[in-house]
Amino acid sequence: MELTPLRYFVAIAKAGHLTRAAGTLGVTQPALSAAVQRLEAEVGADLLLRTGRGVELTEAGRAFLMHAEETLRAADATIRAVREVMGLERGSIRIGGGATAVAYLLPPVVSALRKKHQGLRFFVREAGSTDVARAVLTGELDLGIVTLPVAVPDAEGLVRVPLVEDELRLIVPPGHPLAPKPARSTATRKRNAAVGEFRWKDIASEPFVAFEAGTAVRSIVDRAAAGAGVTLNVVMELRSIESIKSMVGAGIGVALVSRFALEAGEGIACRDGKLSRSLVLIKRRDRAASPAAEAFEKELLTRVGRPLRR
Repeated sequence: MELTPLRYFVAIAKAGHLTRAAGTLGVTQPALSAAVQRLEAEVGADLLLRTGRGVELTEAGRAFLMHAEETLRAADATIRAVREVMGLERGSIRIGGGATAVAYLLPPVVSALRKKHQGLRFFVREAGSTDVARAVLTGELDLGIVTLPVAVPDAEGLVRVPLVEDELRLIVPPGHPLAPKPARSTATRKRNAAVGEFRWKDIASEPFVAFEAGTAVRSIVDRAAAGAGVTLNVVMELRSIESIKSMVGAGIGVALVSRFALEAGEGIACRDGKLSRSLVLIKRRDRAASPAAEAFEKELLTRVGRPLRR
């Protein structure tokens, strides 16, 4: 049975009047009447009783209405399921992450998916790990890239998929005493190792350009410095990695940033202990991922999991 006659019948039953139902549906009253007549002929019973004020459901009509509504609900669910399967052609992905993820991890993933599925749309939110985790839990975001641990209420409702271990490295203004000497060979630059080392006491009195207080990276830096008995001389707080790098380049101070933000051979490693963090992909435990989100996750894991040339 076609679904259109069922939708017409349900609309008439709700309106209680053929003319009003026809206006709601955007069809003529004769066309609507003809559709009802064909439907009654098919089921073999009168479904509507015409009155001076409109129409009323017969007993058969009331029984038919209940099953018609169930059929339409099932049909709509089926259509939604089919559209989800087609999501890679017309779907959308909502993802959030911190400055490192948004600026350096996501662009190649989005680019690769766009080349494969040009109909996909992306909504990307840059925010701290806590805000991203909350947004994933509330359903505002499909996926998030955050730093462990995930310290939000109801965090057990999130699935954590390991992505990569990130290292924070010190960057200094040109000509700074801690500035590393250039790598001697191409092979050295490709080993993904920082050239040179520093100790916390070396930067205890240095002007420090920091990430905003409360961010995951700032917390890691503050804890490590405090553990070494050093209080950093923070002269500026920023969220953008590129802004931090620009300030350091202008001689404002020194800073610690992700290795993903640096070229091969750039950055100075901490001799007092490697400054590292675990980045994970998070998603709702109780919600099935759309085909678009699944494709995004697969592409992200493939690309981030490759050996890094930094």
